Amino acid sequence: MRRLLLKNLFSRVVTEPITSTTPDALHVLGEQTRGVIMRRLGRSLSIRQVDAGSCNGCELEINALNNAFYDLERFGIRFVASPRHADLLLVTGPVTKNMRDALQRTYAAMPGPKWIIAAGDCAAGCGVFEGSYACVGAVSKVVPVDLTIQGCPPSPTDLLRGVLWLFDGQAVGSAEPASAQRT
Repeated sequence: MRRLLLKNLFSRVVTEPITSTTPDALHVLGEQTRGVIMRRLGRSLSIRQVDAGSCNGCELEINALNNAFYDLERFGIRFVASPRHADLLLVTGPVTKNMRDALQRTYAAMPGPKWIIAAGDCAAGCGVFEGSYACVGAVSKVVPVDLTIQGCPPSPTDLLRGVLWLFDGQAVGSAEPASAQRT
């Protein structure tokens, strides 16, 4: 027991280092996003997230957007439980045969105007699930996608940059995130 205790006390940290995003840079990014959303919608942005068959890596990063470090609600962005209240549909994972109809019904239930983001490599093109008998394919094969954010998984900051770019992509000086593609 003592050997295990000493090993744990004197071994180095094995967790990943904190991201390069500082709280100040995150605050600036969030305020830019809030301003763009208020100009475009005149109110806060409501997001409905759908897991179409992923490994849940992307969902962990999406859930991080609600933690105390990122705190997305302070920027006027919130997640909703019903697609009837959503402006943006955030889809993760390749679309499986069992989720195709649910994703189509979710898309149909959303009021206009509506935007769709495919988040992660699997949502963009099946990723590691390529060739699986259970997969229909990428999200764009089932519903129209406005933006894909690459990454396995994309970081919370990349997701926030993607939302900003989606709503302000035509503005002068706004750069597309390195991991995003407009479709």
